[in-house]
Order: sequence, then structure tokens, then C-alpha cells
Amino acid sequence: MHSHAPAPTEEEIRGVVAPLASLEGPLLPMLHALQETWGFVPQAAVPVLADILNLGRAEVHGVISFYHDFRDHPAGRHVLKICRAEACQSMGANALAESTLQKLGIGWHGTTSNGALTVEPVYCLGMCACAPAAMVDGKVVGRVDDARMDRILAEVGA
Repeated sequence: MHSHAPAPTEEEIRGVVAPLASLEGPLLPMLHALQETWGFVPQAAVPVLADILNLGRAEVHGVISFYHDFRDHPAGRHVLKICRAEACQSMGANALAESTLQKLGIGWHGTTSNGALTVEPVYCLGMCACAPAAMVDGKVVGRVDDARMDRILAEVGA
């Protein structure tokens, strides 16, 4: 297993989010800042945010789980997003996604046991003419078939 950095302390979390407390509707900017800093929203941030914003912990947790962009644990070294929008579905994205997840032995938002790859759904990458589309580490790939997906998985070491 690859080693994870130690979990951020409450003090470190406060340092990242406190400057944003004066914003109108600060919760989402705070969550984005935490994820940009650590690559995920640490569990320890929930009580800190609840305290700063005078919200219930359940409310903070609800927002984190509602927005699929927020992770509650570190992602793999690479992130693969497979488009789930209609144009891509009509071109076989569902079968592609299912076979990819099955090959990797994980579900959506899961990370391979070697820590190499996290797979997430995405709803439209603007590549409808080249469906099915996927994104690897921020780079969009069109017309993804099983062979191309196998190459992607090999490249990221999944």
C-alpha cells in the first residue's frame, strides 16, 4: 500500500477555511478549498465547518454527499471519469463503464487496491459528437471503446 500523508489537524483545517467565512454562502467555497488542499474533504472538517458556520454536522455532511465532486478520502494517483450523459449512453457508455468497473473490481467513486486509479461518473464532457467520452487526469478522450479503455488502464497502471 502507498502511504498517505497524516490526516490534517483541526488547526490546519481552520487555517484553510477561516478566511472564507465572510463570503456569502461560504460552505461550498470552503469544501472546494479543502479538497484543493488535500485532494479530499477530511472527515475532521465536518465538525469544524459546522462550528464555524453554525450548522448541524448532518447538514454539512449532507452537502458533502450531495455534490459528487467532493471525496471523503484521497483519490487514486489518477482519476478516470466516464461520461454518463445521454449521447454517450446511446453510444455504449453504460456497457463500457460496467466492463471497466468489473475489470478493476471497484464501483463508482472507488479506487483500485493499488491506489493507481479512481473511477467517477461525469455528466457530459461536451464531447457528444465523439461519444462515448471519458476524461483521464483532466484530459478528454473521445470514441472510447474497450480497446482504448484497456490502453488507458494500462497507461495509468490500474
